[in-house]
Amino acid sequence: MDRRDRIRGAMIGCAAGDALGYPVEALSEAAIAERYGLRGITDYDLDENGTARITADTQLMLLSANGILFAHTRGALRGIMAPVYKYFDAFYMDWYRLQTTERASRSRVGWISAYPSLSSQRAPSPTSMRVFSSGKFGSMDEPVNDSKGSGCLLRAVPIGLSYSRDPNRIVELGANTAALTHGNEVAWMASGALALIISLIIHQELSITEAVNKTLKVLDESFPNSSTVVYELSRTIRSAVSLASSASSDLDAIHALGKGWAADEALAIGLLCALRHENDIAGAITFAANHCGDSNNTAAIAGTLVGARIGFNAIPDRFVDRLELVDVILELADDVTTDCPMYDWGPSNPVWEHKYIYSDYAYWRRRNPDIEKAPQEEMNCAPKLGRFKW
Repeated sequence: MDRRDRIRGAMIGCAAGDALGYPVEALSEAAIAERYGLRGITDYDLDENGTARITADTQLMLLSANGILFAHTRGALRGIMAPVYKYFDAFYMDWYRLQTTERASRSRVGWISAYPSLSSQRAPSPTSMRVFSSGKFGSMDEPVNDSKGSGCLLRAVPIGLSYSRDPNRIVELGANTAALTHGNEVAWMASGALALIISLIIHQELSITEAVNKTLKVLDESFPNSSTVVYELSRTIRSAVSLASSASSDLDAIHALGKGWAADEALAIGLLCALRHENDIAGAITFAANHCGDSNNTAAIAGTLVGARIGFNAIPDRFVDRLELVDVILELADDVTTDCPMYDWGPSNPVWEHKYIYSDYAYWRRRNPDIEKAPQEEMNCAPKLGRFKW
C-alpha cells in the first residue's frame, strides 16, 4: 500500500467518523437506541441534500493541513520557515470570521475556505471559540486557559500526516498546535501523542499497537519536566490497549475510559475502538460513535487510525460517496502526499500557486475550467524539501 492511499485513508476516515458521530454527540445510549435501533447509529444520518455533514473539528483539521502546505510553500520560496503551528492562527481566525460574519469578501487565507461547507456552523469547541473571539492565542510557555478538552485533538492530525523523521519534533508540533487554544498539559500531550501515532502508522507502516508502544516511550523524552502528567496519560492509553483485548463489552470498555470530553479520554476511546477493529473501519467508527459522550471526536480518531492503517481503497463506498467535501478532502490529501514544488528549481505550477500562494484556487478554477492539474511526479519534491520533513 502506498503512502498516498494511507494519507487519503486517514483524512477520509477522520471525516467519516466525525460525520457518523455528529448526530448522536452527547445523546444518552438510551436515546441513541430509541432513535436508531438497538445497534445504534451504523450509517450516516444524511441531511436534506443527502449529505453526511462534518463538524468544526474536521473543518479545523483540514485548515491545519492547508496551513502546513502554505507554510512549506512560503518556506520554499523564501528559504526560511517558522514552525508550522505559528501559521495556523491566521487560518483559524479566517474560519472564525466566516463563522460569525457575512461572507462578503473573496479574500481568504486558505483556498479551502472558499467552500461554504468548510465554515458552516457545526458544533465548534466552546474553548476554541472563546480563544478565537479574544484573538489571543496561547503557547506552552504562556497558556491561555487550563482546558484539557478534546476539541484540540483533530487539529494535530495533519502533523502526523506530514512529518516522519524526528518523533520528538512531531510530538512537539502536535502539542504546540493544541496549546494555541487549550492550556492544560493533558491536551498538549494527547495531541502530540496522536500526531506521532498517526505518523508511525503512515510513514513506518507500523500496526496501531506498535505505534502506540513507540509513542509511549517518546512521551517520556518529550516532556521530561512533566513526569506525573505523562505517567497519567500513559496509564490511560495502556488501559485502552488492555481493554481492547479484554472480554468487556464495547460499552463497558468505553465507560471504563470516560466519555471523551477530555483530550486524554477521547484519545483513549479512539484507540480502544481502532484496536478492536484494526482492519474494519465501519466497526471502529460505529463502536466509537455509540456512547453518551463526545461521539464525533472519538469516532473521528478511530476512523483516522484505521483509515491510515487500511488505506483509502479499503474504506467502504457508503462512507465515501455521501461525505461532505469528499473531493476537496481527497485533493488536499494528495497535496499533503506530494508536498510543494520547489519554484526556484523547476517550472512553476499554476494549480499550486493558486492554492498556496494566492489562496484563490476555487475561483481561479471556475475561470479556467480547462486547466489540467500538473502530473503528480512534477509536484513531488519531498527530497528537495527534506529540511521541513522532520
